[in-house]
Amino acid sequence: MNSSEQADPGKPRTGLVFDIKTYSVHDGPGIRTTIFLKGCPLSCAWCHNPEGISPVVQKMFTESRCIGCDHCREVCGVELDPALCSFCERCAEECPAKATEFSGNAMTVAELMEIILKETDTMRISGGGITVSGGEPMMQKDFLLDLLKECGKHGIHRAVDTSGHCKTESLLEIAKECELFLYDLKHMDPEKHRHWTGVDNQQILHNLQVLAQHDAEIAIRIPLIAGVNDDDENMHKIAAFLSGLPGKKPVVELLPYHAIAAHKYLKLGIIYCDEGLEAPGEERVTYLSKLFAP
Repeated sequence: MNSSEQADPGKPRTGLVFDIKTYSVHDGPGIRTTIFLKGCPLSCAWCHNPEGISPVVQKMFTESRCIGCDHCREVCGVELDPALCSFCERCAEECPAKATEFSGNAMTVAELMEIILKETDTMRISGGGITVSGGEPMMQKDFLLDLLKECGKHGIHRAVDTSGHCKTESLLEIAKECELFLYDLKHMDPEKHRHWTGVDNQQILHNLQVLAQHDAEIAIRIPLIAGVNDDDENMHKIAAFLSGLPGKKPVVELLPYHAIAAHKYLKLGIIYCDEGLEAPGEERVTYLSKLFAP
């Protein structure tokens, strides 16, 4: 199933969700419910949510959990051939060890609101809300818009975590229905950006400028990878670019690289190549933090 498609006008639109985290404290102010939507136009070498890149449901297998009971083979008439998988998910339902999983669950806004509304007291007390992340939530723009509007009716603070690689008019449409953008910046050099993420940064930088011109609330997030984007030249260019934006200077959060998602690649049957990817040292992070201090 693809994401955010409404094949039957009589049925509510669904979005393809691959994770929901309640009591999240790293995705905006306060305690939040973070909803992760599938699909991303980037393929960052360090992606920590690889199951969010594809816009369709994916099968995941954890070999170390498998107990060899063969229940999956008993219910699957195609001997688990990935090329013939119909994504009925019966193999996952029958797996007692949860070795087989499927990433991507079609959900309506109403179904998500049942989860979100249970957390409103915690959100209100902590100054939190919801954050829609991914993947890239803008790839499911219509569903995202429906969800944000519904949360707005309940007075819930809304944040969108985005790479900014999307149509400008779509981003401005979303800006009318959210209070905060968590905006990723990875590299100022367009060719290096393309090398590490699969796309250049022209649209990303343009959209950031446009959001700033429209007085959007923006928090910048910079994934920090030693030898990739933590050099003085790139960091000073980012700082200069941000200083040149109209309006108030955005808050900047540095996110040092980590490889804790390597196991997710194994589940997807993807080789995770972390060659050349390292976290910068503590002193380096401290130095760069001062560069972006308010």
